[in-house]
Amino acid sequence: MIVGFLAQVVDGALGMAYGTISNALLLTVGVPPAISSASVHFAEIFTTSISGFSHLKLGNVDNSLFKKLLIPGVIGGVLGAYILTNIDGDKIKPFIGIYLLIMGIRILYKVTTMHKHSEEKITRRRHYSILGLLGGFFDAIGGGGWGPIVTSTLVSDGKNPRKTIGSVNAAEFFVTISEVVAFFALLSQFNWSVIIGLIIGGSLAAPIAALITKKIPAKVLMISLGCIITFLSIRMIVF
Repeated sequence: MIVGFLAQVVDGALGMAYGTISNALLLTVGVPPAISSASVHFAEIFTTSISGFSHLKLGNVDNSLFKKLLIPGVIGGVLGAYILTNIDGDKIKPFIGIYLLIMGIRILYKVTTMHKHSEEKITRRRHYSILGLLGGFFDAIGGGGWGPIVTSTLVSDGKNPRKTIGSVNAAEFFVTISEVVAFFALLSQFNWSVIIGLIIGGSLAAPIAALITKKIPAKVLMISLGCIITFLSIRMIVF
């Protein structure tokens, strides 16, 4: 419950890391990667629904961005779940870590140049379908990755941090549902005791995390995002 609470505070406020933190704990105690990812995503059905609804009510969701990420994310999640049940997902993590390290450094660099550019000038065009597809795929493979990949990429491109985090969190609910359905079709084992604890802790934290996103200034959010992405990526690469 404590791990679920802390993981959801970070995920809901910064748009990432619930799956990464929870999955790391399960892998540490010896749960196989496929079962660990499936268990975390089952718990995330409840936390992402509350988180997404909270962001929507607080005006943190960009409907256009949400729609562009939704379908590709679902497709990527299902594909990733299928592959994870047939290969060792740990072998892919170092490559995800390298990508995230670049994104984390890029976000921190962006903070130092914020006063020189308006958001409209620094925002890049992004192929959202490809980004959503990759985000969903690696989210299923690594037990977490939708937020770190999608949020970090969009924020590093100059997207508004609050709107990006809210939109990515809202889309994550549907991506998570698709992954769980795929895992249910491909696996027969779930760690139910861990799932229940993650659900309770994460559900209590979700509304608090959305409120944090609403109140924290954009620059502080970007610095926080950059630091946590850099830390998580180094952990992936080293371990």
